[in-house]
Amino acid sequence: MDIVSRLEAFKQEKQAVKEDNIARKRLQDLFDQGSFTELDAFVRADEDLAGVVTGFGTVDGNCVFAFSQDSTVKGGAVGRAHAAKIQKVYDLAFKTGAPIVGVYDSMGGALLEGGDMLAAYGQMLQKATELSGVVPQISVVAGPCTGMSAMVACMADFIVMSEKGELTYENQQAKGESAVKEGVAHIVCENDEQAFLKVRELLSYMPLNNLEPVPVAEFTPSACQLNAVCEDLTSMETEEIVASIFDANSVLALQEGYADNAVVALASLSGQTCGVIATRHGKTLGRQESIKMGRMMSLCDAFGIPVVTLVDTCGFMSKCPGSIRSFAKLAHLYAQATCPKVAVVLGEAYGSAFVALAGKGANADVTYAWPSAVISALNPTTAVSILHNDEIRADHTRAQVAEEYAKGEASAFAAAKCGQVDDVIEPDATREKLICALDMLYGKRVQTLPKKHSNLPL
Repeated sequence: MDIVSRLEAFKQEKQAVKEDNIARKRLQDLFDQGSFTELDAFVRADEDLAGVVTGFGTVDGNCVFAFSQDSTVKGGAVGRAHAAKIQKVYDLAFKTGAPIVGVYDSMGGALLEGGDMLAAYGQMLQKATELSGVVPQISVVAGPCTGMSAMVACMADFIVMSEKGELTYENQQAKGESAVKEGVAHIVCENDEQAFLKVRELLSYMPLNNLEPVPVAEFTPSACQLNAVCEDLTSMETEEIVASIFDANSVLALQEGYADNAVVALASLSGQTCGVIATRHGKTLGRQESIKMGRMMSLCDAFGIPVVTLVDTCGFMSKCPGSIRSFAKLAHLYAQATCPKVAVVLGEAYGSAFVALAGKGANADVTYAWPSAVISALNPTTAVSILHNDEIRADHTRAQVAEEYAKGEASAFAAAKCGQVDDVIEPDATREKLICALDMLYGKRVQTLPKKHSNLPL
């Protein structure tokens, strides 16, 4: 074949792989304009293309690797060549310490490949596991994501779904809002474009890898300020309190609609990325709330992101079958985390909930309390039945004794006297106190006992 014929064959081959398709368009939507560089474009599985587009580009100027399954080629079937392309971007992400984004749109595995198909899935699973906690991983479920692909997708740090996305494993399916309500997805968007905007937003909060410092950006303080009088805050929703403390328009809520008695989010405080974990006033924490909060703590600890915990809860749910192990897992994750941890007790904090989420004995670096805080081993009504039962009379009711107990023995000042909290602060000083605490903890270093890993009570 002469040089002219070779050039013509090259042009035809290049045209075949460069034809506009949805997989390539999705990556162009993800990356900064004109920054996408494709890898292994000519790789084929027999006579067809591999069914996945891979490459790298920049997001806000930072390098990011990505793959996007191509449902126009055999339904995006996962086979040997498909997995090899994905494995390469995982390897490059590992070598360079850059995040990886996977766009899932596949009907399943290439069944005709038999054992090679199983090996392909094994490679994807292994690579996702190796990079867990090393670089941020984000899964975008833009179409069908079935079987082993669904397992791999759910191993990412964040799962973002479009309305057309669906995670399916045998007879279980999660799509749309149900995926959030079941605790599977972090964010659900109306379309691909909005999904990639959320991915870009998530990446802006995350360090490039576990050795990089957390991002610091320009900020504007929240226009909504907390009042100095605690009683005025009991009617405020948890989301309003969070928005008042952190930088304006910086709070990115995650898993909204799942385990609603707990709120988790990424936000910035004085421009620095923080993880936010907050409990809802007057509510108890159940198994799902423990999972939601623990997952957030684990993510932040893996990447050295400071965590601010706002505590106002009646405690762990007492009538929730099998939940004790979930509570233990949450306490375990809080206690072992070495990222900066600052807690603020806003209202109720009873027993194990205080110990696990804000207790200095369980490894909180700094614990503050509002004057309205009630910190007690038991609910005050129960506590007075044991400690002050002789004081309950017709003219001095149980409710009155419990109120006196809450304002005296269980008050924030009583907790401060015995060193359970570091300071009692006014609500309107919360933001400044947190900024000072996180500035102090910026260089936190912790030497842990040598071990392979802790035995998490799963």
